[in-house]
Amino acid sequence: MRIISGKFKGKKLYFPKNLNTRPLKDSVRENIFNILEHSSSIDVVIKNSCVMDLYAGTGSFGLECLSREASQVFFVENDENALINLKKNIKNLKLDKQTNIFSKDIFKFFEDSNSKKKVDLVFLDPPYSNEKYTEIIKIIKNNDIMNKKHILILHREKGSSDNLLDKFNIVENRIYGRSELFFLKLF
Repeated sequence: MRIISGKFKGKKLYFPKNLNTRPLKDSVRENIFNILEHSSSIDVVIKNSCVMDLYAGTGSFGLECLSREASQVFFVENDENALINLKKNIKNLKLDKQTNIFSKDIFKFFEDSNSKKKVDLVFLDPPYSNEKYTEIIKIIKNNDIMNKKHILILHREKGSSDNLLDKFNIVENRIYGRSELFFLKLF
């Protein structure tokens, strides 16, 4: 697992060697950034953006954003092994000042959050067994945390998100092996 592009290109990332965390494959991450950069349906620019990485794991998505010059990333993760590796990755890349780590359950994070900071990009990558992603997306929408130009990326197991079409504005959708990506606009 490594950083794909930007100022930290090629830097290796630490990740847990257990089955609790499902690392985002480099190839899937690379495809996400290609879509972000080249899709005419998406008007978010990574450079100088504020990013929220939910179910962050080792932080590979948010760290990739920082490598590509995002200004700030909020990481939310509550698995202890993932957090250890996330903190090691941030320290190794010297990104303490551009990151905020919240060691909380996602719902508790939003319940406790009183930040008025708006974000441009949300990456939502819950465990495949977690079916509460539509609730989280609704909370994000209702809490008005997204900038006018925004995108929410949902990473799910292929075929597990059929009901999204009825509830959200999907601007891009891709399948890579077992993974399915949804690029959503909330308003």
